[in-house]
Amino acid sequence: MRSCPIERCRKPAAGLRRDPTVITYAIEPWLRSDAPKPGGAFSLKRPGWAYPPGITEIVIMRMSRLFSQTLRDKPSEAEVPSHELLVRAGFIRQLAAGIFSYLPLARRALTRIENIMRREMDAIGGQEVTMPVVHPAQIWKDTKRWYQIGSEMARFKDKSGRDMVLAMTHEEVVADIVRREVRSYRQLPQLIYHIQTKWRDDPRPRAGLIRVREFTMKDSYSLDADEQGLDCQYRAHYQAYFNIFHRCGLPVRAVRSDVGMMGGSMAHEFMYLTPVGEDTLLICEACGYAANRHVARICKDPGAEEALKRVEKVSTPGVTTIEALAKFLDVPKARTAKAVFMTAVIAEDEGDVERMVFAVVRGDMEVNEVKLANAVKAKELRPATDEEIGASGAVPGYGSPIGLENVIIVIDDAIPDSPNLVAGANEEGFHLLNVNTPRDYQADIVCDLALAQEGNPCPQCGEAMEALRGVEVGNIFKLGTRYSEALGAEFLDQDGLSHPVIMGSYGIGSGRLLACVAEEHHDEGGLIWPISVAPYAVHLVALKGASEAAEDVYTQLLADGIEVLFDDREESPGVKFADADLIGLPIRLTASKRSLERGGIEMKLRDEEDAAVVSVEEIASRAQETIAKLREAISARVVEVPFESDAD
Repeated sequence: MRSCPIERCRKPAAGLRRDPTVITYAIEPWLRSDAPKPGGAFSLKRPGWAYPPGITEIVIMRMSRLFSQTLRDKPSEAEVPSHELLVRAGFIRQLAAGIFSYLPLARRALTRIENIMRREMDAIGGQEVTMPVVHPAQIWKDTKRWYQIGSEMARFKDKSGRDMVLAMTHEEVVADIVRREVRSYRQLPQLIYHIQTKWRDDPRPRAGLIRVREFTMKDSYSLDADEQGLDCQYRAHYQAYFNIFHRCGLPVRAVRSDVGMMGGSMAHEFMYLTPVGEDTLLICEACGYAANRHVARICKDPGAEEALKRVEKVSTPGVTTIEALAKFLDVPKARTAKAVFMTAVIAEDEGDVERMVFAVVRGDMEVNEVKLANAVKAKELRPATDEEIGASGAVPGYGSPIGLENVIIVIDDAIPDSPNLVAGANEEGFHLLNVNTPRDYQADIVCDLALAQEGNPCPQCGEAMEALRGVEVGNIFKLGTRYSEALGAEFLDQDGLSHPVIMGSYGIGSGRLLACVAEEHHDEGGLIWPISVAPYAVHLVALKGASEAAEDVYTQLLADGIEVLFDDREESPGVKFADADLIGLPIRLTASKRSLERGGIEMKLRDEEDAAVVSVEEIASRAQETIAKLREAISARVVEVPFESDAD
């Protein structure tokens, strides 16, 4: 049995004489009127008593002993409600940009979230492990990510001069373990997971816990012998993730996403829709299509079929934008070619090199830089300077793909179907009419480059899409064999032939999830925690004239296995009520002289205004009933989610 936090016994529970100087290290709820007196050896658990169902320990906490304090003023650095409230309610404190300490209330809420994760991972066959935070760089070099990831990876040398890495994620470590442990197809499939610290040196940490540099993540890894097995585990995670978020009281949408540095063939993000989010999602309510803007497609109308015309050079003095060009020539923007020059950092055999990239989309579209970076396999991508553009043979404002050398030319897949476009002439003050590919220039890459925007037609049904903001709270990836091949993680099949293990990767950040729950559940007074995440179920407030009754209620609640934050401080009612609202526990019980005169203890839910008076004898059972109803409401949210609805 784990001991409870140290508590100074100010007064005895009903019928139990205690020396007020005694420091009690563990107090069981059954130490009541018929329990042995303290002082000397005695059993903390009487024969015949047992913990209530589902209770493995009783935690005692008085606010007079709580290692944190509430704040009245909004922290100057807070940008979003969750950041402000988590700081003011005493949950978190910032050490540096994107680096936070989690105080006791936050730690308890995080533990609840992480246990929900464990429950759902175990339910689909997961086995918990713990993997290191510090990795030898060689395994990252073997998979090439050492060279592909930029400054957000923390690199250092140990005292022997060996390159080391702080964990951003654990695909390499998993593949290393697999190559040592897995030999035969009989050992597959497998699913392992851990909850571990990660570090990504984000240059723009913001919004409290929503965007940090140091964070804790539940990441799981599936191991299969074939693609069908990966499909099964991927879909199992898809549902399990909805279960996790719904158990935490957070509504989410699953959307298709960019595989990014992870690689692989498919990825989904689980997005919490909120105006404070930095991601933009394109949603079609007509058919259910949903995707992150990074990968969202649009329905592109093909240009009118017409014969290819002869290229003509026309004077366009001072015309350097698509809008000005369309107006000057009196043509639709869709009849123009928009040129975008970028400089890409690309990993090649000799090391990182910078290459000029010339991207072309129709004038009625914008270039999606994520799609462009993926197309050229760029580690980094930035706008080219005028000097770099000039060095390539092009002219800023009048750029054309015609005649360029030593430039990677990437065109959107709508360009070949759009005849006789107006493009730059690579000469200041001039454009070219009737430019066509491949007649007039050759593209190195043809792919979807268009940035999806509000109102664009859905690629599945053609209806207008809506753009919404969101925060990514989880992601799942089909990795395939990228990591297992690189590190030699193989198994023998029934015929004795060797194959790379097929992997999947699945992650949820617990701190970001906590922040999003706070973002979803609050009002002007403070936080309103769902019962499943709340640090404690009950906030018991003792007012002047009712301290003894409050102590008795406290003991009753603990005896029934109810976790209580007991405000026993010598503060005014206004301060205590304000703190109770700020901290946001689901149920508030108030013991006051007035409530006792009315027949008992005042009971109210955090998100409701009305309170009821319940007798002292019935308060524990009523609290249990209320907790059960709140938990049932959370459980009712956990429903099966069709994989196809948001996947395609």
